[in-house]
Amino acid sequence: MSYELIALLMFSSMLLMLLTGQRVFGAIGFIATLFALLLWGEGGVVIPFSSAFKLFNWYPLLTLPLFIYMGYMLSESGIANDLYRAFHVWFGPLKGGLAIGTIGLMVVISAMNGLSVAGMAIGASIALPEMLRRGYDKIMITGVIQAGSSLGILVPPSVVLVLYGMIARQPVGQLWLAGVFPGLLLATLFITYIALRCHFQHHLGPPLPEEERRAITWAEKIRLLRAGIVPFLIFFFMTGLFVMGVTSLVESSAVGATTATLAAFVKRRLTSKVLHDTIRKSLGVSCMFMWIILAALCFGAVFDGLGAVKAIEALFIERWGLSPWGVLVMMQLSYLLMGTFLDDTAMLVIVAPLYVPLVIALGFDPIWYGVLYTITCQIAYMTPPFGYNLFLMRAMAPAEISLMDIYRSIIPFVAVMIIGLVLVMVFPQIALWLPSLYNRY
Repeated sequence: MSYELIALLMFSSMLLMLLTGQRVFGAIGFIATLFALLLWGEGGVVIPFSSAFKLFNWYPLLTLPLFIYMGYMLSESGIANDLYRAFHVWFGPLKGGLAIGTIGLMVVISAMNGLSVAGMAIGASIALPEMLRRGYDKIMITGVIQAGSSLGILVPPSVVLVLYGMIARQPVGQLWLAGVFPGLLLATLFITYIALRCHFQHHLGPPLPEEERRAITWAEKIRLLRAGIVPFLIFFFMTGLFVMGVTSLVESSAVGATTATLAAFVKRRLTSKVLHDTIRKSLGVSCMFMWIILAALCFGAVFDGLGAVKAIEALFIERWGLSPWGVLVMMQLSYLLMGTFLDDTAMLVIVAPLYVPLVIALGFDPIWYGVLYTITCQIAYMTPPFGYNLFLMRAMAPAEISLMDIYRSIIPFVAVMIIGLVLVMVFPQIALWLPSLYNRY
């Protein structure tokens, strides 16, 4: 049996295991270990074993639990609630202002969290009921929350980019910097779409009533701006110090976790329940990610030992005659397809060991490709029938919002995100300018 056929059998076996409903890390790790034993005997165990110890010896891995802890601390302590009130007051007088403010809230939450789940939970529990009460169109605002929360996996400190950096062996700091402007670009496109649509269809996002606007004094507006001080300070101490070279990546994650805890303490919200829930959730998510990364590295090591990367390169370029850009488009389409039934971590585990070496061989920048992968994951999160965000929204939304409403809500936002993806593909400097500027200094 040829190595190409063995690689195909290994890949299809892994997909079959995933379809059985087994845990992702168990399915992938089992297939990797099984094929290593079948191909190389007892000595094959060394391949996944050595990959595991490479992971444990990788110092930046410490950032993962610290960022997850920081996000949950901010969420559980209710700091995001204060922030939404400020956006509510300042943007409410505009047509579609609460929806625009929700996107702004999501950007800030993303910059403090790194996960889309937190943004979804905050948006569905705080922003969604308020906008429904104000007469906003339920389909539009459902799409707003799903699209806005997806920014959490792109805007630094993105946990997905950390995972990509671990598996693809790329510097996480460069990936974070590369995600800044694409994340702001997508947020700007979302806001532009909301503003234009509500301008022509006033009933979709009515402004706050005149009497309510008059009731809010300028003194109160200024006071509410203080809600943004804590997120700004956390972001500055965490990301700003890292970009300026004062702290390392691991130190910046520790600074972020510490400042989030201090913020909760100063606001007198650091109760035993908040601390217990934060630690329990952080531990659960961190362990899940650790096992998945471990299984991914084992699978990638065995797959690479078969020469699967060379085989796929030969298939795309020699047999199919695709240009490098054609190969890149095929990769993005495969992410969109897999995203209908897998989450971002599972997709990364499956294809990163294959695609990243191929991307480098084709002459593309792996940092830029990491941003493309993440944006495509955002789109895949929101595409039926099994988009990750679709089911999260269904679980959190009130009964008046049906699954069909949720499906319809994402259509314009997916179109906007595809435009953003194309812009980053056509103009790579949107992602690469900031990392190149940082390297220069």
